[in-house]
Amino acid sequence: MQLGTRWATGAKPPTSVPAELHPAITEVEARGLTGHWTLTWLEGRPIAELDAGWEVLLSSTGEVIARPFED
Repeated sequence: MQLGTRWATGAKPPTSVPAELHPAITEVEARGLTGHWTLTWLEGRPIAELDAGWEVLLSSTGEVIARPFED
């Protein structure tokens, strides 16, 4: 896992966040959730995790997925 960066909800994602994730991040934030996002990389793919319990990731097939955390 490669650590990335953090930013607050409502702020523009840093340039290190892949553009493919931006629309899904905006959709999650539209639910009224607040907190901070953390960008990490797992097996070369980005994962943006919102500490309010959501993640936005790029699957191995290139699909962007937004979902609540799975324990």
